Order: sequence, then structure tokens, then C-alpha cells
Amino acid sequence: MFRNQYDNDVSTWSPQGRIHQLEYALEAVKQGSAAVGLRSKDYAVLLVLKRSSGELASYQKKLIKVDDHMGIAIAGLTSDARDISNFMRTEAMRSKMLFDQPLPVGRIVSAIGEKAQKRTVMYGERPFGVGLLVIGYDETGPHLYECSPSGNNLEYYAMSIGARSQSAKTYLESKYSEFNDASLEDLVKHGLQALRDTLQQDSIVGVDREFEIIEGEDLKRYLDLIGDTGRPRRGQGTATSAADAHLTEDIAPMDTDSV
Repeated sequence: MFRNQYDNDVSTWSPQGRIHQLEYALEAVKQGSAAVGLRSKDYAVLLVLKRSSGELASYQKKLIKVDDHMGIAIAGLTSDARDISNFMRTEAMRSKMLFDQPLPVGRIVSAIGEKAQKRTVMYGERPFGVGLLVIGYDETGPHLYECSPSGNNLEYYAMSIGARSQSAKTYLESKYSEFNDASLEDLVKHGLQALRDTLQQDSIVGVDREFEIIEGEDLKRYLDLIGDTGRPRRGQGTATSAADAHLTEDIAPMDTDSV
């Protein structure tokens, strides 16, 4: 009861010990369509679903290149993701200018966590309404991190965020033991299996490759790896999820993941 008395600001706690503004931010991530990340000992891969608001509209891209060795997939509010990605690019450029070397992935993820956590304790601020999957390759190998609006950051072998991501997690949990020694094509194949619906775009970074985004006709050879199961079913062109990477309802709460 009287929830509206405790959700006007992020610094206000409810009697139950909840921060409603933060819960709203986490819900925005859940409203975005699924994004999947996987890594092996040599490569890290991101796969996302596109979303188009209509036949006459283009889609909002959910993969963002940060540097030659690093990129992110987003689920949630695109405007907030743009703010964070600009911050990451600035830090990456600063590392090259000051130290003449690429920015370590773990360091930028920690900086994102601090930036997000400050938004959860300061009066007049609001949490970022976006979740990130960050992949990168540095001197310690490939990495995959999840960055939450709460400021929590965790490293994974495989992870999925966004709407309907639980089904992808179930698949990844059953197969994760195969990922460490998997080839690049096997990683992409597992990602496509986890995202069987309307997958049209993915990205890769690894030991002998810079970060690159693969989409359109270039993605067809990966879809062929899993046969018809990787292709969208009839009537699923613009999806029925909620609003993020690619699979979302035409009308999404808070206009999540829309342009």
C-alpha cells in the first residue's frame, strides 16, 4: 500500500527495505528482448534480436562497438546505453593516449559499476534503465561481463539478459561445459540455438579478430549451421516480447529500446 510514497526518489527506502526506483530500472532491462553472450578460451561472442516498430521503420541496433577489442549488447533504454557507451569510449581513448595500450576489460567494467552505483544513492538521480553484456579481449584472454543498473558486475562463461531470456539461460546452463574449448563457429551455433527466434545480428571478438558486427547476408552462413531452427517462423518478423535487442512488442512500456 501507498507505494507512491516511496518511489519518488532513489534515496527513499520503503518500510519493507525496497528501493522502488531501482526495481523499475531492473524491470526496464527485463522489458528488452533477449541478448546472449558466450565466451571460450579464445573468443567472446554477442548475439541479439532486432526490433522494428513497424513496416516503415528501421530497427534500433543493440550492438555497440567501444574499441577494436571491446563491444557491448544492450537491453533496456537505448538513451541510457548511449550515455554509458560514450563514457566507455572516452575511457578507452584515454587509455591509449596515456598508456599507449588498450583498456583492460575488467577495469572499464569496474568503472561502469561505480558510475551506475552512484546513480542509486544520490538524491535527484535515477538508476540507469539499461543492462549490458560486455565482451572484450585483452592480455588475460576473452571476457564476458554482465552490468546491472544496481551497479553489480559479474563475469560469465555465458549469460542472457532481456525478455524471455530464461529460456536462453536454460539452454546455456545445459551446454556451458562445452564452451571453453569451442571453436568460433561452435560458439555462434550455441548462441543461435539459444536465440532461435528472429536472430539477425551478432558480433565477435577474439584472439585473432578485432570486434566486428555481423548481420544481413554475412550472417546467413552461421544460420545455416543450425538449419531451419535458427530462422524466424512465419509471423514473427517484428516479435512479441517487450522492447530491447530485437524481439519486442510494438508498444513497449516506457518506450524501452525504441529510438
